[in-house]
Amino acid sequence: MKKTLVFGASLKPNRYSNLAIRRLVDSGIETLAYGLSEGVISGVNISNNLYKFSDIHTITLYINPKRQEEYYNSIISLAPKRVIFNPGTENPEFYKLLENSGIEVDIACTLVLLGTGQY
Repeated sequence: MKKTLVFGASLKPNRYSNLAIRRLVDSGIETLAYGLSEGVISGVNISNNLYKFSDIHTITLYINPKRQEEYYNSIISLAPKRVIFNPGTENPEFYKLLENSGIEVDIACTLVLLGTGQY
């Protein structure tokens, strides 16, 4: 299936990134997580080292546009097939950079995509 990196993972159970990890795992999707704090959610280790990741199909973003800027090159270098911009992460500047690198941009909600079978 679509190996997914949750970017901006939080250990706080009420955060959408945390819920997304749990739902991705429940859906049988290979899930990885990157965040500022290391920890484990539903058996998924949150790493604070981006260089550990490879062969990513989808990156689902949970960081605001201003914070995304420092990660532009790192995310592009991971060469995912698509990047999902969840509500609150929309960033037209980053869309252009991704599309110019041949990466699909999806402005959607990972939780809705999973809930409606469109993931």
